[in-house]
Amino acid sequence: MISTQHVCAKSKRNILWDVTLCVCVCVCVCVCLQKIDPELDDFFQALRKKVKIGVVGGSDYSKIAEQLGEGDEVIHKFDYVFAENGTVQYKEGQLISRQAIQNHLGEELLQDLINFCLSYMGLIKLPKKRGTFIEFRNGMINISPIGRSCTLEERIEFSEIDKREKIREKFVAALQEEFAGKGLRFTRGGLISFDIFPEGWDKRLCLDVLEQEGLDTIFFFGNETSLGGNDYEIFEDPRTIGFTVCSPEDTARLCREMFFNAPPNES
Repeated sequence: MISTQHVCAKSKRNILWDVTLCVCVCVCVCVCLQKIDPELDDFFQALRKKVKIGVVGGSDYSKIAEQLGEGDEVIHKFDYVFAENGTVQYKEGQLISRQAIQNHLGEELLQDLINFCLSYMGLIKLPKKRGTFIEFRNGMINISPIGRSCTLEERIEFSEIDKREKIREKFVAALQEEFAGKGLRFTRGGLISFDIFPEGWDKRLCLDVLEQEGLDTIFFFGNETSLGGNDYEIFEDPRTIGFTVCSPEDTARLCREMFFNAPPNES
């Protein structure tokens, strides 16, 4: 039985212990934009000998690679890598699928969306603003009121201001009102930004690939699993057994208990 004592994690349903093959889809394996801890990296490589492991994230592949390895080695370190909510898919080191948001939304809606965001951000007053306020990706548009080129310290500072003043929450509410009925979704992720993408283009996209693989069980670990978070839909999907985790250490601790029969850490 899995004990959740001393860990900030919660299963959304019972875990099937008699599975013959399972996949662990790990999201929370790095502190925001920092390199994965070498010991944690070694642990996941050991875990891969027991189960198939996939990573799904909202960032593009280059940012995932910065955190989990170097360059193309990441797509070989994991059985599956799903970048940009799964609109860019890798399996066993090979690119298997890529979608483009501009083809789905069309240029007119895309420009209306970008222009609205630029106008709205021009009215936001912050202690600091940096660069890259809008990042165009294959599967989404990432919006950052402070700018993605901010330092880690500035990132944390903005996050604290955002908690008090609900900057991103108000921004999303304005977008939802302006673009109601346009088939768009808005989800927060990380400390400084939120994502805009077509309805259905959330992290559940990766589940279609995994289902085709004939896997018995899909475990999902994520930190933004509440309503409005970018892990919410995949966490709530009946095809997954979901866990809310607060840190990379939580993810590793649960995996040790589940797959290595290790007792809970009592420290």
